[in-house]
Amino acid sequence: MATILLIDDETSITQAFATFFERAGGHTVYRAHTGGEGVEASRRYRPDLVLLDVKLPDMTGFDVLERIRDDGGVVIMVTGHGDVAMAVEAMQQGAENFLTKPVDLTHLAIVAEKAFDVVRVRRLNQYLSERTCTSARTLLGGSASMRELAEQIDLLAAADKTTALILGEGGSGKGRVAELIHRQSARRAGPYVEVNCAALTASSLDMELFGNEGGATSDAKAGLFEVADGGTLFLDEIGDLDSALQPKLLRVLEGKSFRRLGGTREVTSDVRLIAATSKDLVNEVTAGEFREDLYYRLSVMPVNLPPLRARSHEDMVGLIGHVFGELQCALPESPKLLSDAALDRLLKYGWPGNIRELRNVLERAMIVGRGVEKVAVEHLPVEVRDASGANVEAHVARSLEEVERAHIERTLRAHNANRTHAAKELGISRATLIKKIKEYGLHVRPGREALAVRGTTR
Repeated sequence: MATILLIDDETSITQAFATFFERAGGHTVYRAHTGGEGVEASRRYRPDLVLLDVKLPDMTGFDVLERIRDDGGVVIMVTGHGDVAMAVEAMQQGAENFLTKPVDLTHLAIVAEKAFDVVRVRRLNQYLSERTCTSARTLLGGSASMRELAEQIDLLAAADKTTALILGEGGSGKGRVAELIHRQSARRAGPYVEVNCAALTASSLDMELFGNEGGATSDAKAGLFEVADGGTLFLDEIGDLDSALQPKLLRVLEGKSFRRLGGTREVTSDVRLIAATSKDLVNEVTAGEFREDLYYRLSVMPVNLPPLRARSHEDMVGLIGHVFGELQCALPESPKLLSDAALDRLLKYGWPGNIRELRNVLERAMIVGRGVEKVAVEHLPVEVRDASGANVEAHVARSLEEVERAHIERTLRAHNANRTHAAKELGISRATLIKKIKEYGLHVRPGREALAVRGTTR
């Protein structure tokens, strides 16, 4: 959804254009009927697209163009008396396109979509040119869903004694969000320690986490719970934690104390635990692979990170800019900008490897394109160059009823069986949700019984 400014002294034209854009794309449309009103509106609203008439009662459209072309939006000139010379002049002065009245709405829609792409790239490149290597920027983006997620992260950062659980596909940024929570919390001056539960054997991880008391043939070793005292311990891939270690971790979370391997003395540690996993822990609990009580202890306020293919173009542009700027710090002779065509391919690609893959692709492109001003399409790997925008996933045969039932069940669990909140997320009324619950025989209840379905409990 974009913001559009219409500057034309004919109210019938601004009304027609406004109706078209509001109905066709749900865009926000502002109107001005003089050049002065148009300049003021451009500076106030910073629109993505300006449709500017050449003939206005107080000044020419070219006068207006000169005043608003640095506001960041794309300007398309419109006139009922156009000729080639006028079109050339408009383009030379900074207009993106030139249309003559009467304007064909189908053609206008195509021109407008191209303009939105141009302004998106323009603003990204402006951000890239202004940022420094030490600047900080959120990984999430500015869409409504991501702003809500950012607020949730802020709340978790403020509650620095609360355990946090981050869920998402591999490479979706779970580690970065964990570090962000730590940096924004009151524990930011303390240590930030991370360990991957899937990378070590059960015995090695046991020693890493809790340490070793030592003996005649070995020295005592502090575990990561001691090392992270006063700070944050990040346990990545918690879903792979060995079943023998799960009760020990639960004991630390509940009692804030533990014993080193081979020791009898209780060791206390003030640690904020953040865990992350790419697994569905609800399914792991149901399968008996993960302790239910540990799951509930971890999931006080779970953070669900969407994969890149599910994020809006707005959020992706911000993320691409963030990663691109980080890489510029390490690759100072690399391109400083992205070409329009390259950004278009990046936005159309499905990113099965998420942020990890995005970073690798950008780093490679910046190395290949070293010495040029912009990363071009030819600098991208072939799979990204050939991106069509269609994300093809493996097909699993399921009826529509099965898909709906599973989605409702998962949403209810996410909201701890709160029907009002679940109905709001599903976009249906509470009465409709209750009807669906009865229809599918769902028995999702809050608290420890939230896993009960069709009358079956653990």
